[in-house]
Amino acid sequence: MTEVLQQNEELILASSSPRRRELLERAGIVHRVVPPAIEEPAQSVLHLPPAGQAEALAYFKASAVAKEHPRALILGADTVVAVGQEVLGKPCDADDARRMLCTLSNTRHQVITGIALLKDAQTRLICSATTWVTMRPIAEAEVADYVRSGEWEGKAGAYAIQETADRFVTAVEGAFDNVVGLPVELLQNMLAELRCHASAHNIS
Repeated sequence: MTEVLQQNEELILASSSPRRRELLERAGIVHRVVPPAIEEPAQSVLHLPPAGQAEALAYFKASAVAKEHPRALILGADTVVAVGQEVLGKPCDADDARRMLCTLSNTRHQVITGIALLKDAQTRLICSATTWVTMRPIAEAEVADYVRSGEWEGKAGAYAIQETADRFVTAVEGAFDNVVGLPVELLQNMLAELRCHASAHNIS
């Protein structure tokens, strides 16, 4: 929905995620991609609750790109999976992926995506969306097969619900695209809020 952008405004996605690119394209939101040069996770956010971690990492990504593109509208996003207060980001290797999948087996857990929109020093919106996902018990052999597939790589919580891991899921409460990596409806609402803010500023 390009109408939520200001005229001649450029939206930059501060992410290398192909899933977020695809979700933006499906929604008709014109953008270009500039991956942020930051390490994940930032140690300074690990003390925060799950939603706070997702929002802070989204902001760090957007901020890193905004420094090089001060006139553009920068979109940062980060997704985490949480079982209680335990936060699962992207697994560092196959053993870590196996551990995460075993942790998520037979649970109802949260998938949280933080969104940060930055434009100049005066405009900043940071929000997050939460979706609850219920997984059935996953057998050890199923975990081993999934880890061998490599599908876990680069995925928060070591699974991609839009791919073959959907067979582990018995219920999704909330936005499905949030689990994929970007809650588009929330983003559209945030873009509309920024546009209203800019219009009010121009009138005043």
